[in-house]
Amino acid sequence: MQRDLFDEEHELFRETVREFLAREVVPHHGQWEQDGIVPREVWKSAGKLGMFGFGVPEEYGGAGVTDFRYNAIIVEEIMRIGASGVGFSLHNDVMAPYFVDLTNDEQKQRWLPGFAAGELITAIAMTEPGAGSDLQGIRATATREGDDYVVNGQKTFITNGINADLVVVVTKTDPTAGARGTTLFVVERGMDGFARGRNLDKVGMHAQDTAELFFENVRVPAANRLGDEDGQGFFHLMQNLPQERLSIAVTAVAAAEAVLAMTIEYCKTRQAFGRNLGSFQNTRFVLAELATELDIARLYIDKCILALNAGEFTAVDAAKAKWWTTELQTKLIDRCVQLHGGYGYMTEYPVAKAWLDSRVQTIYGGTTEIMKEIIGRSFGF
Repeated sequence: MQRDLFDEEHELFRETVREFLAREVVPHHGQWEQDGIVPREVWKSAGKLGMFGFGVPEEYGGAGVTDFRYNAIIVEEIMRIGASGVGFSLHNDVMAPYFVDLTNDEQKQRWLPGFAAGELITAIAMTEPGAGSDLQGIRATATREGDDYVVNGQKTFITNGINADLVVVVTKTDPTAGARGTTLFVVERGMDGFARGRNLDKVGMHAQDTAELFFENVRVPAANRLGDEDGQGFFHLMQNLPQERLSIAVTAVAAAEAVLAMTIEYCKTRQAFGRNLGSFQNTRFVLAELATELDIARLYIDKCILALNAGEFTAVDAAKAKWWTTELQTKLIDRCVQLHGGYGYMTEYPVAKAWLDSRVQTIYGGTTEIMKEIIGRSFGF
């Protein structure tokens, strides 16, 4: 089905992104998978092409455009080549609202030019060893001392954790106040007491740096607090999570589309019992089911993108998008591995890498079970 989401300007931007990835990412991603990290120079090269901070005001080096279609194009093109290590979507889709919407003028001047240029890489530190989807269960603390806050705690599974220069840390400024005691701080590279643990050894997404972070009596200036007052952090998180979950859903659909396309081509040429795989009814039926479900998912996600642009995208919309598309992604890729047979289990085949990379999709950003709970509560039970 023909998409009508993008206009000519978007497609011109897509060509720029595609050319950049072909030149700067495709030849090197295999090595980055072995290294466990993407070089910072790639971020700077992308920044020069205007691939970051679309909503950052022009005076700070951004495009000053609030249009999630540009974000979606970058995600789609990265997934088209299977470059799961490039953490641009976290920077653009998840972190941008915190740095654009929650910062004061002084903070904007300090951080936004580097954000838009790809010189300041960002991350968010929510998850802890004992608190994942339950954000109210975090134990990291920030205690006011004069003009500073003293931050203590540990975070884990932090995407861009090694490369990040600016980390938005979720803390408790009042451990007795529940959700109302949560505050966000920007911890900067080089602050005393801020340490990075190991680059975590994951099942997939090997080129993406995912780290443990440690905070031991880190003195963070009050000028690094996000928001006007203490205790508003949980509200800010809830406000920004729908866009994060939509980004994950866009990733899911784009990755599934790429795998389905390569599987169809494989089935046209792979021989079994003297015939192409595609000539078997079972193969055609499996591909027909997957193609249909994927088309339906694509239509919903495109509608969600327009709703986000219009300010009409809700937390329930995001939960539906996130759980359905990520579950579809894992199911589709698993069936495509099956159609590849033994070759589908070989990591030299892109479908195997996609299978490994996809498994986390139903977990991070809120598990499938949490997404269903959000939807279920909306019924007023």
